[in-house]
Amino acid sequence: MVEDANAVIFTFGSYRLGVHGPGADIDTLCVGPSYVNRDEDFFFVLHGILSGMEEVTELQPIPDAHVPVMKFKFDGISIDLLYASISLLVVPDNLDISDVSVLYDVDEPTVRSLNGCRVADQILKHVPNVEHFRTTLRCLKYWAKKRGVYSNVTGFLGGVNLALLVARVCQFYPNAIPSMLVSRFFRVYTQWRWPNPVMLCAKEEEELGFAVWDPRRYPKDRTHLMPIITPAYPCMNSSYNVSTSTLRVMTEQFQFGNRICEAIELNRAQWSALFKPYMFFESYRNYLQVDIVAANIDDLRSWKGWVESRLRQLTLMIERDTMGKLQCHPYPHDYSDPSRPCSHSAFFMGLQRKQGEVIQEGQQFDIRGTVDEFRQSVGMYSFWVPGMDIYVSHVRKRQIPLYVFPNGHRRIPPSDPSSQRPSNEDSRKRKDNGTHMEETEQHHKRKALTLSPQNRDSVSPVIVNHSCEIQETKMENVCGNSQVFEAVEVVSKVEVETVLNSKTQAADLEQKTVMRQVSYSFIIILVEIYLGFVWVHFYISG
Repeated sequence: MVEDANAVIFTFGSYRLGVHGPGADIDTLCVGPSYVNRDEDFFFVLHGILSGMEEVTELQPIPDAHVPVMKFKFDGISIDLLYASISLLVVPDNLDISDVSVLYDVDEPTVRSLNGCRVADQILKHVPNVEHFRTTLRCLKYWAKKRGVYSNVTGFLGGVNLALLVARVCQFYPNAIPSMLVSRFFRVYTQWRWPNPVMLCAKEEEELGFAVWDPRRYPKDRTHLMPIITPAYPCMNSSYNVSTSTLRVMTEQFQFGNRICEAIELNRAQWSALFKPYMFFESYRNYLQVDIVAANIDDLRSWKGWVESRLRQLTLMIERDTMGKLQCHPYPHDYSDPSRPCSHSAFFMGLQRKQGEVIQEGQQFDIRGTVDEFRQSVGMYSFWVPGMDIYVSHVRKRQIPLYVFPNGHRRIPPSDPSSQRPSNEDSRKRKDNGTHMEETEQHHKRKALTLSPQNRDSVSPVIVNHSCEIQETKMENVCGNSQVFEAVEVVSKVEVETVLNSKTQAADLEQKTVMRQVSYSFIIILVEIYLGFVWVHFYISG
């Protein structure tokens, strides 16, 4: 048995699909025999072996993840290593992982680990043209990263989600070239009626006892907002992380892409407009800032990974406690303050009221209890060590720290088709050129929430003030009324100028409308007089 003992390594994700690029990690699966288990042999014995190798750095085991994984770098290449123990004493070198027999007598985490490779194979099998699929997927992955909607853990699109969406569009248009597939991608998913599921093939029903995604049978599946179903048995929803807020953000970005592609087809825009970075810190008036600190970089890596995996829960909690009236936009990028003496990382979430909600002037959203609940869930981290802390604070747009901006300078949103939000905040922002000293002073004046799992009970509730006041900023529209511009939308230069010169254009428009109506009425009177003369003529003649 010792002589025959072996394991087989498979790849999955972007590497298996053929769309990986420089700097991308390699998703790998180790398939071993039944007597080698995950908890003791993989996460303890193999972890010890890897930690003693010079080539291995940044080793991070995550045994409690939905899909248990060991992350590390091997000779500078990022590796995500999964393990699956199948019911065989010897794993054949030519193991067909697509065969359903590999799922016999295995647990749920093993099924999820095996399905990464099985889903990738099924995707390539169900697309009509693999090369066109790969080119389109590469393009849309780049777009999703630029627009801030590429992160499955945060509640947006991950690599598998995006691959399934692209594969479905390839099925709709089997003879289309990649440029047309990109355009049709945005057209299809701008019009898609969620929660209708995206499926590449009919669901397979096997007698192995694993639950497949079926909202008719399982009430939990009915709560999924953006179901994107995997094609391999057992069929699962790959986008269960999506929340109401993140679905709203993705819908807006689909609409943005659709508008740009329509402009490209009319020769009114270039492809570069599609990939302009989303200006997140200029799009909202209120933000949540989540600061994560640790004693050293190794502790920060594991601590940050845990907190990031819980940010989705914070979004869901805020939606729940405000009855959906306060929407969140978690941004899937972290930032570091180089001026801090300890290892630091920060995440940000945009906050805005739900569109169409009538809110009384001065009304506040008090989410202190929500944040306390979030603190409790984060404090359950099993590998906490002294020095790991988290601070959550409410900041306004003008208080955003300068280290999040390129070159440490605030940006002015452009008034072209890639701008996200028409607002008189733009002109106000140009006057706000505060120094780094002023930003630091504002940072210290902010009221924050502090957590250290060993002393979280000692935090005084008197100093915890996390109420988020969402105050509307109003602008006159072309009719002279007040209209609230809260939605993140794309407008052209002509539309911006129309808003800024609303009074003059309103007068011109009103004058033209009146003249048009007078002319139209005069013509009708002339026609009626003419018809009257004709009728009298025929009457006398008759």
